[in-house]
Amino acid sequence: MNAEITLAGAEFVQRFSATRRGARLARRLAVQQLDAWGTPYGSGLSDAVAVVVSELAANAVVHGLVPGRDFELRLVVLAATLRVEVSDARGERRPELRPFRPGAESGLGLHLVEGLATSWGVEERVVGKTVWAELAVNP
Repeated sequence: MNAEITLAGAEFVQRFSATRRGARLARRLAVQQLDAWGTPYGSGLSDAVAVVVSELAANAVVHGLVPGRDFELRLVVLAATLRVEVSDARGERRPELRPFRPGAESGLGLHLVEGLATSWGVEERVVGKTVWAELAVNP
């Protein structure tokens, strides 16, 4: 997942409608921002971030939905790590890593996040929660 991000402290924050369209736009803007920071489309890091943002945004839309509330995407470069954060307004529903079931059609998203990220977790907010994942910029 080599990348060229050298902008420690660089940050991107955007709110999106809590819809499938909003989740899709979050993924597209995330890889666009990485490209602007020097990590080209189709690189290992760009592809990994696309999957992580897709899964976390989809979870925010499906499980973190509070009618009338958006979700927020935040990307921040921390030295050799890219932190992806997705915040939603529903704090009482925390993501769970379910046991892997061969042939399952849902419940696999956090397994993908866990496989691509060096670490991930959940933080409480005043309203809602933030699910975050960290990816190595230069492994």
